[in-house]
Amino acid sequence: MSRAKAISAGLLAGLVAGIVMTTAMLLLAKLGVATPLVIIGDRLSVFIPPGPFLALMGKVGGYNHLKQLGVGLTIAGQLLFGAIGGAIFALLVRRNPERASAIWTMSIFVVLPLVVFAIALWPVLGTSYIGLPIEVARLVTLVGFALCVFLFERTLVAGFRFLTTRKIAKEDYEFTPTIGRRAFVLGAIGLAAAGGGVALARKLYRAAAFSYDGTQYKGPNVQPITPNELFYCVTKNVVDPRVDVDLWHLEIGGLVQNPATWRFQDLMGFKPTTQETTLMCIANGLDAGLISNAVWKGLPLHDLLDQAGVLSGAARVRLQAVDNYTDTIPLEKAMEPTTLLAYEMNGAPLPDRHGFPLRVIVPSYFGEKNVKWLTRIEVTDPNAKGFYETQGWGPNFIVPTRSRIDVPEAWSFFSLSKLTAPIEVKGIAFGGDRGVSRVELHDRCTWHRRRGPGARMEVGPRSILWGCRAPLHQRPRHRVTVMSSEVETSRGIC
Repeated sequence: MSRAKAISAGLLAGLVAGIVMTTAMLLLAKLGVATPLVIIGDRLSVFIPPGPFLALMGKVGGYNHLKQLGVGLTIAGQLLFGAIGGAIFALLVRRNPERASAIWTMSIFVVLPLVVFAIALWPVLGTSYIGLPIEVARLVTLVGFALCVFLFERTLVAGFRFLTTRKIAKEDYEFTPTIGRRAFVLGAIGLAAAGGGVALARKLYRAAAFSYDGTQYKGPNVQPITPNELFYCVTKNVVDPRVDVDLWHLEIGGLVQNPATWRFQDLMGFKPTTQETTLMCIANGLDAGLISNAVWKGLPLHDLLDQAGVLSGAARVRLQAVDNYTDTIPLEKAMEPTTLLAYEMNGAPLPDRHGFPLRVIVPSYFGEKNVKWLTRIEVTDPNAKGFYETQGWGPNFIVPTRSRIDVPEAWSFFSLSKLTAPIEVKGIAFGGDRGVSRVELHDRCTWHRRRGPGARMEVGPRSILWGCRAPLHQRPRHRVTVMSSEVETSRGIC
């Protein structure tokens, strides 16, 4: 067989094999099994410092677009490497295709990729989108990947042999006159597999977090307690976990005397605690809405740590989720009575997107510390780092004092001659666990001071929803500023 014909046959067989492998990965993803399509991005992202990471997000149009780009490039890369692998395979066996034994091809296309996959992605192999324990999830991920590359190897070998045949009277190999028809048949098989992959991709896209990732809560209708469906949401995932509580459990280990495993029903036996806590994302801008308030019900984290018995030398607690997200908090913060393991949100079980069945609530810390879909608690030494800490975020994760004007909207226009009453100005103020002692409103002429509970339209223990009616002086332009402690937010009113 000529070199050119072998390469052509190998490219086609490799491309079809790559399509079959990718479709298998999409099917596994639909079943909640982690695949390279998403965990490669998780593995690589920790090596990108915050500055370049934010710059890259800005260039592609935001975090959702970046995640879509990552999955798309992974799929394209798999198909490209599949085709190139097919061409290399064809060159190696073109003189004698029968020489390519199953042991030889499986060693190259199954065992070798599996070893590389396990070594390169070991830290994220424990990812599960249905709530499997970490070690079980790691095994399931490896088995799933082995199945995918096995399908690639079998499809590649069978496809190449289908395209090539031996002449009856000769010892060498070459294309038969029916190569065009055989290429068409193999191409049709690849097209059918691609169609199945596209159908799976569309289902995954509809289930993906793109429709709610980045949800903000602000505007004139902001309430003291944020409804669950409107609570701000930020996630690193393309598709968030939907945990099967019957598969899930919570592990406690590390520097403790009594490592333990808890099922969900076990946690219901602890005395519940209910508290109102505001969460705010680290990416929340001065006028943004990545901040919300809810009533959480659960048990104090220290209840489990006390039973486990923390050993000397412990300084931090690493929190790990089923999607392999990790973060850490100081041991002292973990032992505070307001640091909760929450299983209810505003009187209802945690929604899937907010961490069902269990999440951590860490008052006064940025939202990323409030780990969702919690499955492991590890007491560690001072050097432990989480997902974003490894990326370079921090070291200060305590929320600053923040205020915002929601009404009137930015650069609203009013006719002063037609005003019959003071203009209503309202918004929010948040001071972490330090609280907010007062809110002051300024229109360049007068400070309208609102102190203590009497100034609040609605009062929460850590944040407030405030409002007042501000008379404006007869000037053509006003800028109203709200201040709560360190941070100011301004709006122009004309």
